[in-house]
Amino acid sequence: MASLEDKILGEKSHNYCSSSEGSDCEDESASETEKVTKSAVEIEEAPEGLKWEGVSQNTGPKGVIKDWQGFRQLEREKREKEERNCVELAKKLTLTVRTALDEEKEWADLEAELLDDKFLLEYQRKRMEEMLNKYQSPCQFGELIYLKNGEEFLNCIDGEDQRVTIIIHIYENEVEACRVMNECLSELCQLYTNTKFCAIKGSQAGVSSQFKKIGVPALLVYKQGSLIANLVKLTDKLGDHFYVEDVTQLLITHSILVDKSMRPPIIGNSYDSDSA
Repeated sequence: MASLEDKILGEKSHNYCSSSEGSDCEDESASETEKVTKSAVEIEEAPEGLKWEGVSQNTGPKGVIKDWQGFRQLEREKREKEERNCVELAKKLTLTVRTALDEEKEWADLEAELLDDKFLLEYQRKRMEEMLNKYQSPCQFGELIYLKNGEEFLNCIDGEDQRVTIIIHIYENEVEACRVMNECLSELCQLYTNTKFCAIKGSQAGVSSQFKKIGVPALLVYKQGSLIANLVKLTDKLGDHFYVEDVTQLLITHSILVDKSMRPPIIGNSYDSDSA
């Protein structure tokens, strides 16, 4: 509480020092100055590990600058991340487009190959060969086989591949048409190498004497062990003198041989199937 003297002389103003109190005031001011300086040094020497986290407790000029620098740093990092994402997306799109173009080019090359005449012709030839070979005999003969007796007659039929067509000529030496028929069959078997052509005398085959007189020349046709055609007394159709073309046409007419003139040209000579 102020004394009477203080009231008369007037209260001292704040921070007012008289001459007698000069030394005390100076000490007090110096102490205050040291505190402010120390606080400023502590702020400037803050540990580097304390980074800006979006909020600053310092609202002074330094705090504002630090906030602005932190904001700029976040913006820069965000922009860099967006640029990286754009680059990655562009790479993916580029790869996708390249793959599609490559695939389109492959299809174009394949289409060009398929449309190539040589390729199509070769493909057709192979497919037709496969279809024809399915029914073609795998055996090759190429000559007229003369049978000696009835046992060979039966064996040439029963012991043969099921896909082979067997044509057996029953003949007699004294009949002129039989001699001509053997000559024609000798030529024909070289054209139809997958067909088995045989010949046997009527007396060796065990036929009747009446058949030997009026039934020859006769052609018996077997397949899969069964008789599929029986052409007897062929002189009524061909006469005593005929040619290989006449015999061929006769067998084609009865569906015993395949007409080679009707064979697709694309196959060429690779197909020798001669039986129906």
